[in-house]
Amino acid sequence: MQSETTITPNISFEEYKDQILRDYKIALTSRECSLLGRREVLTGKSKFGIFGGGKELPQLAMARVFRDGDFRSGYYRDQTFMMAIDQYNVEQFFAGLYAHTDIEKEPFAAGRQMGGHFATHSLNEDGSWKNLTKQKNSSSDISPTAGQMPRLLGLAQASKVYRNEKSVSEHTNFSINGNEVAWGTIGNASTSEGLFWETVNAGGVLQVPMVISIWDDEYGISVHAKHQTTKENISLVLEGFRRDEKHDGYEIIVVNGWDYPALVDAYETAEDLAREQHIPVIVHVKELTQPQGHSTSGSHERYKSEERLNWEREHDCNKKFKEWIIDHNIATADELLELEKSCKKAVRQGKNNAWNAYISEIKEEQKQALIRLEAVENKSANKNFISPLVRTLADKDEPIRKDILEATRRTLRYLIKEDFAEKTALQNWINNYIAEIQPKYSDHLYNDFDSNATKIKEVKPEYTDNAETVDARVILRDNFDQIFSRVPESLIFGEDSGKIGDVNQGLEGLQQKFGEIRVSDAGIREATIIGQGIGMAMRGLRPIAEIQYLDYILYCIQGLSDDLATLRYRTFAKQKAPLIVRTRGHRLEGIWHSGSQMGGLIHLLRGIHILVPRNMTKAAGFYNTLLDSDEPAVVVECLNGYRLKEKMPSNLSEIRTPLGIVETVKEGSDITLISYGSTLRLVEQAAKELLSVGINAEVIDVQSLIPFDLTHDIVKSIAKTNRVLVIDEDVPGGATGYILHKLIDEQNIYQYLDSEPQTLSAQPHRPAFGTDGDYFSKPSTEDIFEKVYEIMNEVNPSNFPRLR
Repeated sequence: MQSETTITPNISFEEYKDQILRDYKIALTSRECSLLGRREVLTGKSKFGIFGGGKELPQLAMARVFRDGDFRSGYYRDQTFMMAIDQYNVEQFFAGLYAHTDIEKEPFAAGRQMGGHFATHSLNEDGSWKNLTKQKNSSSDISPTAGQMPRLLGLAQASKVYRNEKSVSEHTNFSINGNEVAWGTIGNASTSEGLFWETVNAGGVLQVPMVISIWDDEYGISVHAKHQTTKENISLVLEGFRRDEKHDGYEIIVVNGWDYPALVDAYETAEDLAREQHIPVIVHVKELTQPQGHSTSGSHERYKSEERLNWEREHDCNKKFKEWIIDHNIATADELLELEKSCKKAVRQGKNNAWNAYISEIKEEQKQALIRLEAVENKSANKNFISPLVRTLADKDEPIRKDILEATRRTLRYLIKEDFAEKTALQNWINNYIAEIQPKYSDHLYNDFDSNATKIKEVKPEYTDNAETVDARVILRDNFDQIFSRVPESLIFGEDSGKIGDVNQGLEGLQQKFGEIRVSDAGIREATIIGQGIGMAMRGLRPIAEIQYLDYILYCIQGLSDDLATLRYRTFAKQKAPLIVRTRGHRLEGIWHSGSQMGGLIHLLRGIHILVPRNMTKAAGFYNTLLDSDEPAVVVECLNGYRLKEKMPSNLSEIRTPLGIVETVKEGSDITLISYGSTLRLVEQAAKELLSVGINAEVIDVQSLIPFDLTHDIVKSIAKTNRVLVIDEDVPGGATGYILHKLIDEQNIYQYLDSEPQTLSAQPHRPAFGTDGDYFSKPSTEDIFEKVYEIMNEVNPSNFPRLR
């Protein structure tokens, strides 16, 4: 039986009726989209569909209390919610299903994500921020289970920062006194993921205004809750997080997903606690159904009993909602029947409109391709081979772009030995077509606007005659001090970052100066440290998330790779999160303290700048450059460099280390040696020792792996030396393989080489512990010296006889 709780605030019955019927209309529309969407997949117009059927009612209740400035961090079942906050319509639903590449037609991802992945636009056309307090906001969804949870934590923490930190009190485009709530949604099965538990724990510790809704239909794809959750009940398991008189924690609300008035009450309570008191809330919505199963990949009849299926039919939230409306004399059955008919008609019309908008573009491209193809067909001596390609393309009533390029590019093979104007026209058309279409699928991985970090000019450090020589960590500390003074929205957090000023004292005394909000400690929970950073960066703050050592970044690689690295790309440059990740690596010792995962990072984190400064002055300059820009980056400081001595620059806050620019630290004529980070010091030492045997090596510091040598200075060095060796401490084929790819495929160094390009990396295993373990696992100065000598021995054995 549904709750009898009144949901009528001080409004007339007609206004109340209009509210209820609007909700019912949205529920009907959403369900009809799901039903028709499945059909579009099964008929081949879409590749895959995953829908929100069965979750309509709680999403309507949540939408009632979702305000301007609030943020959603959810998953792919929330289509009803997005419709209810007027950020989603029928045509956009089907545009997403068809992967329409027009951002105006498919505003969430321009076809780059499968349907059901939602996002609002946080940025203007020039990449600048919109006023986020004047709109309802949804952070861009990702498919990985529970991957939205860490970001939710950061979105909520931003409100706490804006409410309590005076330095950002005037940032009213992002917050009004921290009154915004972050609303998270997750399926019951996904609460099995570690990211969920890490987020719940962190949210309870931080006491941030977030509401987590758990949509519980008792299944995770085909797997029942008895295989997912202790006691088969997630809210029972979460009881230890419930707040009481002595302890902070969560308010936990349990409600049935088919009980409309109870759902409205539940979400009004959750909103009040979160918005007014910054108390986190968990709403466990039980007894939901999934009438179409998990996705279009299969049918739930395969794994649900007939008893369960009958129960789901009876407890379908839309059916229960209809019964409640009739029972409470809000509308008659006949009135609702007419509403149902009109919704079905509207959805069918919206589908047709979306399909016509999608296919008409491609059919026009098909038409233009056929004009060029028919022209060469009639002119070519190979007409008999070309005609089938032309006819195949012409016969396609519903072409895709792959069809167009297959036909046109294959045709060129039959024209290789022919030369006429129509062939040239076809070649030009193909090249222009690819140039026009490829960006629809590939651009915006990095910042395309004027705020691009690579446009920030280098400012070199300057030194007075009596410049003080200090521990390198002091340069970082003083630079962070100046950053926090001049950039009010900047803040830093991580394990040991606060009270003790980080494990290497690079933040010494800064918490006492700037307070616990700006410089704070975090628990041992790397995934949510990154989530804090992503969410806060999406709301206009400039967070620096500290991962204590590079090895620990593996704990949060999923969030960095799937969420942060893809954000600008997957939203077609409509959202950004300029998070800076600070960590330490290079030349560590031991299997789990090697600090050498660069190959993994550069391949998994495309979309994030990866910077590898050789000293702390360079690192300070990178932080300054990044804060002048709005792009995410990982800065890997040299762990063994904090106690080394460096001169204190007189223009510390003005230093800007450029991204994508290499530095020649020693000139030479015989061979080019390329490295980065701590290993560069070994290369420099080896280069000095090589002079004693008549080898003059040029040494280049890469400085940044992503972006890499944008001005192609390395090829200029190789053109002079005609030889190259790339050295690092990563596994073979890791970062050195990446660097060689850049040099060979992009800089065309092969034309200047007199010797084969070579690499020198670590052994293919994690390093052994101890000084000897390091020596036998990673390149040493002796290894570098002998490798270079070996190359020169091959060039001139008489001048460089065999060493050993």
